[in-house]
Amino acid sequence: MKHLLVQALKNCFEMGKEDAMALAKTVEQIFDGRDEIEDMSIDKYSRALFYELQRKNLLKQRREEFREKGRIIRKFYWSFDNRTIKQAAYETFKEDPYKIYQKIPKEAWISRSYSS
Repeated sequence: MKHLLVQALKNCFEMGKEDAMALAKTVEQIFDGRDEIEDMSIDKYSRALFYELQRKNLLKQRREEFREKGRIIRKFYWSFDNRTIKQAAYETFKEDPYKIYQKIPKEAWISRSYSS
């Protein structure tokens, strides 16, 4: 699973291999071998990371509701979205044909538009 997560992170976030490996290691340490972890058991920095991974559909969240002493209690759980991780790991992204325009400095665009 770790290999697929590394490749998915590389593809989804356009990361280098070393950065993707470090991030995958961090995520796996947070999960600590479990398939699912409770949201309240993680710190705010891990939660922010998880929300970013959820935006790319690499993690998913589940909500559980129950009554305790007349109150409704909600618990949230995080888990890997294995299907999406596999898809993202094997997906080949097409090069954006307009990406070259990002390399041109803004000053070049401004000076060219006034000289016409």
